[in-house]
Amino acid sequence: MKYEKALDILPEHIVKTIQHYIDGSYIYIPRKSENRKSWGEQTGVKKALNNRNQMILESYVKGDSIQALSERYYLTEPSIRRIIRSEKMKL
Repeated sequence: MKYEKALDILPEHIVKTIQHYIDGSYIYIPRKSENRKSWGEQTGVKKALNNRNQMILESYVKGDSIQALSERYYLTEPSIRRIIRSEKMKL
């Protein structure tokens, strides 16, 4: 998100109307719902975590223990169990 100067992008009468309600303060204008991106979509974090979670399930199915996976991925054992459960439900 970046700041834009209202007078550079909005007609003057709209700026005056906004000033009537909020003079000199910041206002956040959210994206249109059809333009919103889900968490991690823009940075690729979501995709990376999904890949990691799939690898955890594959390793578990091949016989790696919860403890070994916990140490390999630096996650708690309950987190590994939750990921395995979640990934199995996707199948």
